[in-house]
Amino acid sequence: MLRVYIAGPYSATDVLTVFENMRRGMVLATQVRQFGFAPFCPWMDYMYYFLNTGKPFDLENCYEYSISWLKVSDCILFTDNWEDSPGAIKEHEYAIEKDIPVFYSLADLVYQYK
Repeated sequence: MLRVYIAGPYSATDVLTVFENMRRGMVLATQVRQFGFAPFCPWMDYMYYFLNTGKPFDLENCYEYSISWLKVSDCILFTDNWEDSPGAIKEHEYAIEKDIPVFYSLADLVYQYK
């Protein structure tokens, strides 16, 4: 099963934009899954924060956790507004540097691998 890392904005200056970023990423990850791929969805990390009972789950830990998944992903797929995210920009740079295939639309991903 192809491992697809989903990337795009998460944080924002207001909670409604955070929720919209989460919704957008989760919907895209669900669509990726419906096409038979195995998505990694960083927007689900909120569960680790709420359910944490051990070591504090800080922002640096989130970045380390996500990049470890990007390292083993077969490709990366960006949400339509990924350029608004400093984190997604770093993920983009990493993917290019490591020759991880980059996709900017679900249609292109499906066309390439289905």
